[in-house]
Amino acid sequence: MSPLGRSPLTVSAVGLGCNNFGRVGAASEEQRGTSAVVAAALEAGVTFFDTADSYGKEFGLSESLLGAALRGHRDEVVIATKFGHASIPSPILDAGNKGSPAYIRRAVEGSLTRLGTDYIDLYQQHTPDPSTPIAETLGALADLVTEGKVRAIGHSNFDAGQIANAHSEATRLGSPEFVSAQDEYNLVARGVEADVLPAVRDADLSFLPYFPLANGLLTGKFTRTERPADTRISRQRPHVADDAPWDSLEAYARFCAERGISMLEATFGWLLAQPALASVIAGATTAEQVRQNAAAGSRWQPTGEDLALIDSWFPPSSNEK
Repeated sequence: MSPLGRSPLTVSAVGLGCNNFGRVGAASEEQRGTSAVVAAALEAGVTFFDTADSYGKEFGLSESLLGAALRGHRDEVVIATKFGHASIPSPILDAGNKGSPAYIRRAVEGSLTRLGTDYIDLYQQHTPDPSTPIAETLGALADLVTEGKVRAIGHSNFDAGQIANAHSEATRLGSPEFVSAQDEYNLVARGVEADVLPAVRDADLSFLPYFPLANGLLTGKFTRTERPADTRISRQRPHVADDAPWDSLEAYARFCAERGISMLEATFGWLLAQPALASVIAGATTAEQVRQNAAAGSRWQPTGEDLALIDSWFPPSSNEK
């Protein structure tokens, strides 16, 4: 378990990303599949569940499925959700910009209802809202903390300047500060190391990577010539495999084989060795996948030499956010 920033929350080293709950074509599209994944996660010691009001084939569906699956387990888990994704349509049409106090108030009430809970552990702004001053957003979130509807706040997809500005504004206002930052981060997408992660450390935040397995590319299931049909890459994101650095991935596969570990185990080990990282929130659509992810999180710890070798194949300076 790791602390989440300067909040009272602690999260499991492996979390469960819930973006596949309610997704068309996924095994977790309906309640039965979601409940099986959540039950397996709880059994495996996963206590951190990360969703958003925009996840699922319908707005709010992932939250509704997660809330039903966690019924009877609320006190055992940390629930994180998000509001205000700039590019995803919202049914909240008459409350102003997505970072505004009126919008946030409507959004949190909807999330609380769908999740079937009186409070949200970590409430995250999904994307920045350039039309609303961050001070107004922080003020609205502070009210939710005061009311007990939210325990801690975080943000997602903020750049380094926005992270620093949010931190300084919270300090100036004396309001609750963001405690976490969430952004894409994995071996083939390391752009955040240039400026976002330093800003995260300067603000004393915990970092939460999304797409930690690069949509499955880093699980070991894919090769240069083979792509499992029932995967997100094959169904929706073939460019991930088309554009993959296969020479580096093949060297990485040999590295794993020499150490008697799977690529999945090596990838979790590499991520958990990164500074400021609190939890790897990997998605899963089946009970077996979540069991494998949970086990992989404690299987292997890289040495300094291991990390240097991995950097030689996936150098940070060659990746872009």
